[in-house]
Amino acid sequence: MFYFDEILGKKVLKSDKIKVPHFFTTREFILKTKEENSEFQFENREIIKELYNLKEIITPSQRHTSNVKIAQIGGNFIDTDGLILKNPDIGIFLNFADCTPLIFYDKKKNIAAISHAGWRGTVQKISKITVSKMQSDPNDLICLIGPSICYNCFETNEDIKNQLISTVLHPENLYKKGDNDKWFVDLKGINKMQLNEFGVKNIDIAPYCTVCNNNYFYSYRKENKTTNRMSAFICLK
Repeated sequence: MFYFDEILGKKVLKSDKIKVPHFFTTREFILKTKEENSEFQFENREIIKELYNLKEIITPSQRHTSNVKIAQIGGNFIDTDGLILKNPDIGIFLNFADCTPLIFYDKKKNIAAISHAGWRGTVQKISKITVSKMQSDPNDLICLIGPSICYNCFETNEDIKNQLISTVLHPENLYKKGDNDKWFVDLKGINKMQLNEFGVKNIDIAPYCTVCNNNYFYSYRKENKTTNRMSAFICLK
């Protein structure tokens, strides 16, 4: 179950399914922005490093790819939309503003991962790629599907709809016809089904939409292409 907690009085979202430090940021605690006067994002990153006694926290340069890499200090993470974490001395975070954030934790191997599943990443099945590269038994994995644009807000065209629903075996309840030749597609639901088909059953889905719950989370669509981002973070301390 998801619940709100605080870091130094600032709201973050967590799940009781994962015991290692993790969270999804809200508008109160930003780790990524290109807005003016953005120094506070680096201050917040330092807060996280000190809070969890980390040598470094790593975030990649995301490009809606299916590239998944192992996080390591000094690594090159250009065009990377998934990071796997094995080192307890570092933390990782990825950034979102409507796309679907996926946090993975293997409770037996004590390793973790975060993936960025926008519609392109979902079409490329980045969730399955991440699990494969973790080399985890799906039965040992916990997956958190964080706040993202919901079924009723993700309006798209027929081509994108068809690409998305082709990635799962039984997509019948994951899309619906809108007006003016538009379609609505359930990105959270498709990622959940992809993971289920791959054997991952222990999944917690956040009941929040970045558009409907814009008072908590940033939305690229609703906020005219904002550069502010919600972040998903995990470390192994």
